[in-house]
Amino acid sequence: MEYAPGFRILWEKFGMLTIGKLAGQTGVTNDTLRYYEQEDLIRPAGKSPAGYRLYDQDSARRIHFIKHAQACGFTLAEIRELLALRGRDKACCGDVRTRAIEKKLQIETKIRAMKAMSKALDQLIAECANETQPVKECTIIAALERANLSKRVQ
Repeated sequence: MEYAPGFRILWEKFGMLTIGKLAGQTGVTNDTLRYYEQEDLIRPAGKSPAGYRLYDQDSARRIHFIKHAQACGFTLAEIRELLALRGRDKACCGDVRTRAIEKKLQIETKIRAMKAMSKALDQLIAECANETQPVKECTIIAALERANLSKRVQ
């Protein structure tokens, strides 16, 4: 592909990346990058003369930030807030810490709920002593149906 004179030099000098190269460098798909752009998490730094989106190294850093934040349980909306905080002059580490504490509490609540579900399943599994019984007589299905009926009555 031919570019305007001097464009390739600027592109290479400033480390501009096409969407495909950025995807390869960050380990995400082109579709993910387009979605991040749609969600205003990243922005192309410019466009090539042919109209291709071009990204700079800051976009790669932002994507790595997004992936690490997701690994810690943050949603894209929460990540957008973190990125906005990062750009605010009056924001401080305490603002980020508060959000991290809130996320940790949410995760701990989910863990407790999942442990309760696991315990309930353990109990149902233990009560299912005869694996050869017909499904009509399955104690697990019967217990789940009873639980549904008791909730409707309340």
